[in-house]
Amino acid sequence: MRHFYIIFAFLLCGVSIAVAQQYDVEKINKKAITQYNIGLDRAQNGDYDKALEFINNAIQIDPKYLDAYLTKAGIYGELKDYENCITNYEKAFALDAEYSKDYKLPYSINLAGAGKFQLALDAVTQFLANPDLNEPSRKAGEYRKRCFAFAVQYDKDHAAKNYVFAPQNMGDSINSADLEYYPSVTIDDKTLVFTRRVKGYNEDFFVSGRAGDNWTKAKGIDGDINSNFNEGAQNISQDGEWLVFTGCNFPEGLGSCDLFFSTKTKKGWSAPQNPGEPLNTEFWESSPCLSPDKRELYFSSNRPGGFGGKDIYVSRKLPNGRWSEPENLGEKINTIGDESCPFIHADNQTLYFTSNGLTGYGGDDLFVARKQADGSWGKIENLGYPLNTIANEGSLVVAADGKTAYYASDRVDTRGGLDIYTFEMREDVQPSKTLWVQGNVYDNKTKNGLPSAVELIDIATGQLLSKVQTNESGNYLITLPLGKDYAFNVNRKGYLFYSKNFPFSKNVADSTYTIDIGLQPIETNASVILNNIFFDVNQFELKPESIAELDKVVQLMNDNAGIKIQISGHTDNTGKAADNIKLSENRAKAVVAYLQLKGIAVARLQYKGYGSSKPIADNNTEEGKTQNRRTELTILAK
Repeated sequence: MRHFYIIFAFLLCGVSIAVAQQYDVEKINKKAITQYNIGLDRAQNGDYDKALEFINNAIQIDPKYLDAYLTKAGIYGELKDYENCITNYEKAFALDAEYSKDYKLPYSINLAGAGKFQLALDAVTQFLANPDLNEPSRKAGEYRKRCFAFAVQYDKDHAAKNYVFAPQNMGDSINSADLEYYPSVTIDDKTLVFTRRVKGYNEDFFVSGRAGDNWTKAKGIDGDINSNFNEGAQNISQDGEWLVFTGCNFPEGLGSCDLFFSTKTKKGWSAPQNPGEPLNTEFWESSPCLSPDKRELYFSSNRPGGFGGKDIYVSRKLPNGRWSEPENLGEKINTIGDESCPFIHADNQTLYFTSNGLTGYGGDDLFVARKQADGSWGKIENLGYPLNTIANEGSLVVAADGKTAYYASDRVDTRGGLDIYTFEMREDVQPSKTLWVQGNVYDNKTKNGLPSAVELIDIATGQLLSKVQTNESGNYLITLPLGKDYAFNVNRKGYLFYSKNFPFSKNVADSTYTIDIGLQPIETNASVILNNIFFDVNQFELKPESIAELDKVVQLMNDNAGIKIQISGHTDNTGKAADNIKLSENRAKAVVAYLQLKGIAVARLQYKGYGSSKPIADNNTEEGKTQNRRTELTILAK
């Protein structure tokens, strides 16, 4: 009987059992033993409710039935009812501490499950003090001790003031008696796509839309994606136009699981396309995630050449439309263990992923890494308890606001197994809040949409943060993380480029922007305002933040070798008119000097200062004055 229970509770531990001291199983009431054995059979068949009923009968008959308390604790542990589990272990310890001492390991694990990490550390330390432990038990104990010590130190280092982890079940519109998992949202947080395991075996995609503060009833995704095969681990692009997912054992697959693409059409989602090599291989590729500009694809693979079992890779979209040879994210991210479920936030800088090779709470934990200015990854941070637990964690996505997160869990209020929940991220592990610009690029004369390149540049560093290609109709969406000042450029050959700046390092006026952009064909007298040319007040030395824009002018001149241009400077009406003329002329001259320095022939360049004589806005407002202080480019000849 004793041995039977050990198999149930210690399948992986291999604990050596102590010799009985005070407790003597031979003295247990026979009727209690009968009830206990029935309960044990029910437990081993997975009928935990009935098992508890019979084991409670056994304890009622004989309150000193120690094995019954241990089995009851084990059942509650299986149910993740940590408090009842702990209580029953402690009752067993009180009856005979020596007899029960080998159970200090599962006791410690359940203490950790309840978030009582210091008590868990103390308990596993007591367990390891036993000199008679076999090697598997000692290794198991030492592993748990490292996890619990990490958890105790993490709590000390990350004291979150006023933060409460309170996941909310997304309700019957999203969740069902089936398993729901792997959520994915568009940047406006109005479309949610997730995987549902229908009838317990077939994985399909379901979609729900936000209606005010509520979500509509989820339905199977439109189009030609869902099939009799398993489609899962999907990611919808930030603009809602692409869906990339994992397909396993597809007839056109190269390996066990491949990555597939589908695009949104007027008739629904297109039939999945396998992009082939080098993205897919004969090995395992899964859990894809697109960057917000759809130029990079992160995924997990067990292909040869990695650091462990599964590593995270990134592939980049090439000019010919294919995907580059995937690049391993390196040993800072990847370990000898498994890394998976990458999610790159809309800020295009913050990466969340799971790992069982980095120090954590046990099993797969969620981590965050932030991209540095040079493109490398910074310090890896564990997301901490209670998001991470002693169990395995899965995918996590964070909305553009940087606070709202979605994940799957089997909490006590689940509709059935895994459900999708939403919660607010702890502040120190949040990504940047991200806004976005959307609109249409069109020919300023014909009004027809223009496929064009839309770029976002960090003004301070000149780093290209995002480059989005509009669709064939000229529609675009580009993300704008807070905390920096950005240059926003739109380019198309044969047209003057468009520029705008978004000063987000200090404050933000709006949450979203709609900007329709009419590009001016290159022709005589066509002009464009260079919005990202900067000078200090009453100065004419170009600020370093101007370089990205100036280099766009250089590119324009090199791409159109026949054109001649005039750079004109303009001011508001503050100060003396003569001083403003001189200041605006010197500023225009400074721009021309930079272009000459970059190899543009002087014969193609002119400059002129107009002072405040050509306002484009009201000089009686500060906003108007800002618009009037500008640098313009005009085509003189082509």
